[in-house]
Amino acid sequence: MKRVPILLAALALAGQALAADPAKGKQIAEKGAGGPPCAACHGLDGAKPVAPENPILAGQHQDYIVRALMDYKSGKRANPVMKSIADTLKRSDMEDVAAWFSSQKSNLHFQR
Repeated sequence: MKRVPILLAALALAGQALAADPAKGKQIAEKGAGGPPCAACHGLDGAKPVAPENPILAGQHQDYIVRALMDYKSGKRANPVMKSIADTLKRSDMEDVAAWFSSQKSNLHFQR
C-alpha cells in the first residue's frame, strides 16, 4: 500500500515532463516571452554564452533549469536580470525552455 502514493507521484512528474514542448521552448529561447530571449546571453542553443559569467544551459538537466527559473521568479535566487526574465514566464514556458535546452549538446558532460 505504501507504494501507491509513490507511484502516483512518479506518474504525475512523468506527465509534466512529457507535456513540455521543446519546439515552443526553442521559440521562447530565440524570441523571448515578453522579455529578452535566453539566446541573448546564453547563445542560440545554450552552449555558447556571450560572457563567461553566463552559464551553459545546453545539456543541463531539465528539472534543474525549471527549478532555477522558479527560484529566480520567487526571489530565492538573486539576479536582477534573471528575475525580470523569469517574471515573464509561466510554469509551462519554463518547462518548455528547459526541455529545449536539456535536449541540446554541450560540453557539460560526455555525450554518448
